[in-house]
Amino acid sequence: MPDTFGASRDHSFQIPVPVFKSDSTATAMPTTDFIPHQPATLHDAHLAPKDLFPLVLRMLYLHGDQSGLAIANRLRLPFGMVSEVLAFLKTNQLLSHKSAVANHDYLYELTPKGAEQARLHVERSTYCGSAPVSLEQYHDSIVRQSIKSCHPSMQTIQKAFAGLVISKLLLAQLGQAINSGRSMLLYGSPGNGKTQLAKRMIRAVEPYIWIPRALSIGGDVMRVFDPSMHTEISLPENYSLEQKNPVDERWALIERPFLSVGGELTLDHLEATLNPITKIIEAPIQVKANCGCLAIEDLGRQQISVPQLLNRWILPMSEGHDFINLPSGRQIKVAFDLLLVFTTNLNPAEICDEAFLRRLPYKIEILDPTEQQFRQLFELRRQQTGFEFQPEIIDFLIEHHYKRKNKAFRFCHVDDILEQARDFCTFHGMPLVLNRDIAEMALLNYFSVTR
Repeated sequence: MPDTFGASRDHSFQIPVPVFKSDSTATAMPTTDFIPHQPATLHDAHLAPKDLFPLVLRMLYLHGDQSGLAIANRLRLPFGMVSEVLAFLKTNQLLSHKSAVANHDYLYELTPKGAEQARLHVERSTYCGSAPVSLEQYHDSIVRQSIKSCHPSMQTIQKAFAGLVISKLLLAQLGQAINSGRSMLLYGSPGNGKTQLAKRMIRAVEPYIWIPRALSIGGDVMRVFDPSMHTEISLPENYSLEQKNPVDERWALIERPFLSVGGELTLDHLEATLNPITKIIEAPIQVKANCGCLAIEDLGRQQISVPQLLNRWILPMSEGHDFINLPSGRQIKVAFDLLLVFTTNLNPAEICDEAFLRRLPYKIEILDPTEQQFRQLFELRRQQTGFEFQPEIIDFLIEHHYKRKNKAFRFCHVDDILEQARDFCTFHGMPLVLNRDIAEMALLNYFSVTR
């Protein structure tokens, strides 16, 4: 390896990454060549009228009488397409016109026959939101927005990890792994920022993607867009006017997702699940993370055994697709396109077998900071937080607490010590200062039960 990245693992080659100002004015515009355009017909939307019948009936059953425009808006389809479906349901005496409303529209209500049909559909599922997108359309969107097609430069990688004290060697390792779009394992002592590094990775690639709000799977609807996991981006008001075709509102523009799970992970999270109350099928976490990053944190501390978890991932990691089980028992093939990041404080050789480690092309050790990095991080945090302290205080901390006690540095210690100092200053009504007395109090509180 070139000397610029370190000829060995010697810490003397490690230097902090320069701090870049984040771009808070980034425009909320798609940056890929994939933009879902509004379909002109049901055929263009990969839908049949029968796909919409249950949605309309459930909507009126659960939410009461609706105008045709309100129904179309909830389905996120053009009114002209939905009006054909409404006319069919009326002809078959499942709906009726309750009254006329503006713009040659009607207020629709269920007939007794329609209410009975709706009740049967509600017993199966209460989903009555956006019309679903086909698996074929979804797979095409994954290919065109693939995380593997993003090849960030070194400068982009530096910006993604701006504000962190990180070695050039580690930066090169992470950059190469992100550039490859392949799975990786971050391991090392606790408190050195493995989770923070995983969160920063997604910043190195194009920021936005389109995902379907729901997928159509053999008559079932599986919800993909999850407001608790995805951050939806509002399009500018004139966006559709700037495009030759309006956007298909069945799709949501979101920030590339970063999802993480830890000790709570079970195999059920990796399969489609049926909410027992709403009876709505939710996509598994790896589908919700597609084209983004999924971090499996604290590997070795899950409720399931490591071999079970790792065996579940071997095929998706190597083949780029996954087979997920639906609540009905049916199995479907779905794209698997994401940065899969495992983190652990344990020795990987003790929790992973050789076959799995071989399938993880990037195994990156996150080392303890050097004294120089520790000092640099204190200075960086002083600038960011407004704390006042003299260099002698850091000398005191390092000499009396770390060197004399042979205690390892951890990146988290800097923030944790300053947080203790902040609490002390706030409680006593003092300005933000770190002197010897406050430092000793912080050490007493924070390290009293550690080795």
